[in-house]
Amino acid sequence: MTQFLVVFDVDSTLIEDEVIELLADVAGKRAEVAAVTERAMAGELDFAESLIERVNTLAGLPESVFADVQKRITVTTGAKRLIDAVHQSGGKVGAVSGGFNQLLTPLAEILELDFARANQLEVVDGFLTGKVIGAIIDRQAKADALLEWATATNTPIENTVAVGDGANDLSMMAVAGLGVGFNCKPIVREHADFILEGNDLSKLTEKLGL
Repeated sequence: MTQFLVVFDVDSTLIEDEVIELLADVAGKRAEVAAVTERAMAGELDFAESLIERVNTLAGLPESVFADVQKRITVTTGAKRLIDAVHQSGGKVGAVSGGFNQLLTPLAEILELDFARANQLEVVDGFLTGKVIGAIIDRQAKADALLEWATATNTPIENTVAVGDGANDLSMMAVAGLGVGFNCKPIVREHADFILEGNDLSKLTEKLGL
């Protein structure tokens, strides 16, 4: 059986939500943030610029917001079944997100991911500053993560799978052996190798022969 490395985007792929919008909800800025997210996912805005703009709206939120938002996250139907199937065949699973470590790290433990990478929100004296620490996880960083994890696991590139929904996932999908569009924007439909229809990630097991 083929041992795959499957790398997921997180927001609207591995989970049903856009985490930054859940955070913005608490800040009373959801509509403002959702409009920027939509433009970024459609490829109209540079992702890094849009992220900085959106994160800025979160300044002043207490650190406790992470626990509140964690409870609101809905894991996509079939995600755990797909992850378990990849593991049972000897493969590995990662998630790389333009979202935030503070929410991805606990999620990665629950879903038993082998790799997880996201942006780090700055917290000072228990409050969000509205800034991101370190390099922003953008399109190129997602592609780099997939290649890095493929090397770390000795996975041939043709056995790598990238699953995503937005413009920010296109570079990762382009370098992977199989680029899978899921719940995807029109720009992703144009470029994906395979479109997974419906809302059940476990259906990808059939395509991968798991």
